[in-house]
Amino acid sequence: MADFAVRGFRLDRPAARAVLQTHGRSFLTGFNIGAEHWRHPHHALATVTEEERGFAYEGAGMYAAMRDLATFGRAGALRRLLAGPGDCYTHLVHVGAGWTFAPLRLGLPVRLPATPLLRWLALDGSGFGETFFGGLRALRRQIRPRRSPRWPALVAGCGRALWFVASADPDGIATIIAHSPAPARPHLWSGVGLAMGYAGAVDDTGRDRLAAAAGEHLAHLAQGLMFAAGARVRAGVVPEHTERACRQLLSVDARTAAQWTDETATDLTTRTDLGAYLEWRSRLCARHS
Repeated sequence: MADFAVRGFRLDRPAARAVLQTHGRSFLTGFNIGAEHWRHPHHALATVTEEERGFAYEGAGMYAAMRDLATFGRAGALRRLLAGPGDCYTHLVHVGAGWTFAPLRLGLPVRLPATPLLRWLALDGSGFGETFFGGLRALRRQIRPRRSPRWPALVAGCGRALWFVASADPDGIATIIAHSPAPARPHLWSGVGLAMGYAGAVDDTGRDRLAAAAGEHLAHLAQGLMFAAGARVRAGVVPEHTERACRQLLSVDARTAAQWTDETATDLTTRTDLGAYLEWRSRLCARHS
């Protein structure tokens, strides 16, 4: 399932493909760990290397959400996964929970996690899952403008998946976004920024090309990168590519970028409405502007 040839993703960038396929396999490892150890998942997840562990928690988040859906919440699998060490990977667990609704063909999440504010990251995961499983055809379907207030968060997830579909090729990504409906472009760039900062697989030159291609949507690319920094710093492991991306595009280190995500959410963390999540993203865009 993680093989780009099977998925129909770009195959002409072997170095980037190897990195991103490793992340995909870590996700599947986490899903399988979640399935086998859902009552006590953390010890087994700790066997995954630190840099890849976030992807494993994302996969475990998908399984936990599926189990809770099947048991009408009685299993409490997502609650168990978010407890203890899982708190360090809360962003990834919520994103993983949103993956559930793509293969099950349930459309938008029918029941989001209860966590205030971060619960809406499941929408990002839903958009990612749709595109990862369905490729560019699914992406084009998802990015058609809709009136739903959930649509921007879904499209950001599609942008994050585009990073994998295009094997982190800056020019290919820029071309696809340029041919997307104008209302979708800022949200796609937000997702690209998150994937660039969290998953890596691009060098300094590539990041410069992405920043230039983002143009008027550069603040959205930066917002996604700040989200990535926040997730990496919270987990306590900041890879070199995340640090370099923050210094190159934000002119600060990853820890400072992560602090920005906390500072802009200070009065939003107890809110459960989608408006709070969209306001958080907007404040981070303004922080870069």
